[in-house]
Amino acid sequence: MVIAVLAVQGAFAEHEKMLGRLGISFVELRKKEDLLQKYDGIVLPGGESTVQGKLLKELDMFDTLKQQIQDGMPVLATCAGLILLAESIENDDREYFKTLPVTVKRNAYGRQLGSFYVEQEFKGIGVIPMTFIRAPYIESVSEGVEILAKEKEHIVAVRYENQLAMSFHPELDEDEQIHKYFVEIVQEYSIK
Repeated sequence: MVIAVLAVQGAFAEHEKMLGRLGISFVELRKKEDLLQKYDGIVLPGGESTVQGKLLKELDMFDTLKQQIQDGMPVLATCAGLILLAESIENDDREYFKTLPVTVKRNAYGRQLGSFYVEQEFKGIGVIPMTFIRAPYIESVSEGVEILAKEKEHIVAVRYENQLAMSFHPELDEDEQIHKYFVEIVQEYSIK
């Protein structure tokens, strides 16, 4: 199994470290040619969604990645990655992949000072640490989207088919359970 990590901007190195701890091979996606590599899943890291979206288009990677996700390639998206996947962004007119039928609110918890840490229940896993940094949250979901976690009344993690997306940064905590769960999704997909 090989996981591709989008490495144009953001917290990609932290995801790579987490995958390495689990013994999972990974490749970095930095330019169009990298999309020709063989990989079984994609990580869209936290960072700046506007910068990532702009770079993906400038580097001519956007359409290929979108097609891979639409075709069922498993994807783990954190924070900015969630924004890239969202069908609708409430407080932003920019559009990205639109493969995840949810409405997201960008920077919903405020700027950097609005960052915080909690421990909350994650469906099927249990209580896990959640680090939020200028985080979005999910305002609403369409039919078929499974809500996996909430922070107070806000939806902060969902699964839709092979897309696993969350507002927080599991790569910044020591807990490996989110990445293990994603690896299981990738394994299920590769069997089909």
